[in-house]
Amino acid sequence: MTELLNSFGFGSTQAIDIASLLLRVSLGGLFLAHAWLKVFVFTPKGAAGFFQSLGLPGFFAYLTIAAEVVGGVALIIGLWTSLAALLLIPVIAGAGWFAHRQNGFWFNNTNGGWEYPAFWSLALLVQALLGGGALVVSGL
Repeated sequence: MTELLNSFGFGSTQAIDIASLLLRVSLGGLFLAHAWLKVFVFTPKGAAGFFQSLGLPGFFAYLTIAAEVVGGVALIIGLWTSLAALLLIPVIAGAGWFAHRQNGFWFNNTNGGWEYPAFWSLALLVQALLGGGALVVSGL
């Protein structure tokens, strides 16, 4: 089986670069989607109120929106990918800890558990370790 996969290029440097590109664009797109949700559905003021209901300062919502937009774009275009991924880990880990931890593990629990933010945090760490892969604006 390994020989078959190798014959199609799996495990090659080129395949790893493409895999990193796909992961990078997916992660970046998810961050932009979450920022869009906070801006256009919940509104920044509503997001700030939600953060306050969690015991966090309301202005953290605005910082989170900015981090999601800047970090999402950086990942999509491949600008300092490893650094961007590492800097986004506290953002999504914070969501898991403050917004989802009390809901249990499974994300299909009411108000979502911490399963998804935990996986997302791990995917960001993998991205940081892999680097940008193919079609990056800047290395790192």
